[in-house]
Amino acid sequence: MLRTLFEYLLWPLILTAALIPTGIGIASGHGPLAFNICYFSLAALLYVLERVFPHEESWLHSDGQEIPDFAHTAFTKSFVQLLVVSMTWLGLASVVGGDQGTGYWPNHWPMFFQVVLGLVIAEFGLYWAHRIAHEWMPLWWFHAVHHSSRKLWFFNTGRFHIIDTLKSMIFSAPLLALAGAPKDVVLWFGAITAYIGFLTHANIRMRFGWLNYIFNTPALHRWHHSMDLREGNKNYGENLILWDLIFGTFYDDVNRRPPAEIGINAAMPKSFWGQIVEPFRWNKFQADAKEGKAKHELL
Repeated sequence: MLRTLFEYLLWPLILTAALIPTGIGIASGHGPLAFNICYFSLAALLYVLERVFPHEESWLHSDGQEIPDFAHTAFTKSFVQLLVVSMTWLGLASVVGGDQGTGYWPNHWPMFFQVVLGLVIAEFGLYWAHRIAHEWMPLWWFHAVHHSSRKLWFFNTGRFHIIDTLKSMIFSAPLLALAGAPKDVVLWFGAITAYIGFLTHANIRMRFGWLNYIFNTPALHRWHHSMDLREGNKNYGENLILWDLIFGTFYDDVNRRPPAEIGINAAMPKSFWGQIVEPFRWNKFQADAKEGKAKHELL
C-alpha cells in the first residue's frame, strides 16, 4: 500500500521539488542561474532513482550510445542557450513581451495562470512540430535520431538532431511572441519543458492515474517510442497531453506494459557525427545499410 502510494507521488514530488526553487529564482531576477542549478540537481537525482526504482531492468544496461547522447545534449542545449542570450543581447526579447507582456496578454492574472496559458499556447506549436516530424518523411529523418535509441533513460532526453530542435523552436516560440507573453512566462515555459523532458524519459517505476490526462507522463511517452506505429504515432505532447486529446492522438493501454524493445525500423549510425550527417543522406545510407546486411547474410 505504502509502496503504491509512493509510486503515485514520486513524479509530482520530483517536478515540484525542481519548480519551487526555479520559481524563487525567476521571481528574484535570477531565473537562468536557478534553472541551471535545478537542472543538474534533477539529473543527479534521476540517475540515482533509475538505479533504485527502475521501470525496465534491461534499460539499465549500456546501449553504447552514452557519448552520442551526451554530445547531442551538450551541442543542442548550448546552442539554444547561446541563441537565447544573443536574442537578449540584441534586444529582441524586450521587443516581444518585455517584463509585463504586450497586446492582450493578461498580465493582471496570477503568475500561475499566466504560465498555464503560456504552456497551452506553446504546446499547440510543439504538438504539430512533433506530429509533422512523424508524418512527413523529410522531417522524420532528423527526428529518427531521437527514436533510434534502444532504451529510455533521463540521459537521452537531449538526444535530438539540432535541425529537429530548431524546428520545434520555430513552431512554438513565435506563438508565445505573438501572444505577447512576458519574459518570466517564457522562462517558466523553458524550465518546465526541460524538467518534464527529463522525467518523460526517466526509467523510474512510477504510477500516474489521472495525471495521464493532463501531462505527457513517462507512461504515455513509452508508448510513443513503440516500434508499432499504431502506438508510436501517438502522444505527441511535450508537456501537456491536451492537444492529443483534442486531435485524437492520445493513446494509453492500461491492460499491458509498453514494449521494452524500442527503436526504429531503419539503420542509424552509432557515432554522433554520423547521426548529424545521416539525415542529409538518408536514402543513400539506408540503401548502403541494406546492401551491407545482405552481403553479411550471404557470408
